Amino acid sequence: QVQLVESGGGLVQPGGSLKLSCAASGIMFRIYAMAWYRQAPGKQRELVASITSGDTTKYSDSVKGRFTISRDNAKNTVALQMNSLKSEDTAVYYCKAVGNSIYWGQGTQVTVSS
Repeated sequence: QVQLVESGGGLVQPGGSLKLSCAASGIMFRIYAMAWYRQAPGKQRELVASITSGDTTKYSDSVKGRFTISRDNAKNTVALQMNSLKSEDTAVYYCKAVGNSIYWGQGTQVTVSS
């Protein structure tokens, strides 16, 4: 059974930082590309950052320079370090695994507010 479990969300003030983590099980993690998406209320789900099995990373323009995606193949985890958070970063953040199949996590809420 494949599981992607996100953690690390919460409430943070503007300018603050959070680190999200996604733990994967049931897949050969090292061969999967991994990504973080987010969905704000009333908006479509959007790609935030991705990392290939070869550690090539991509970021949306809205988070470039503030967010960092990384993976640990030994622990089957992918992380998203989020710095200089803004109110517009408020959303549910989802982990996605892309390989022979596509899998999604259940999401974790990030709220940026004073």
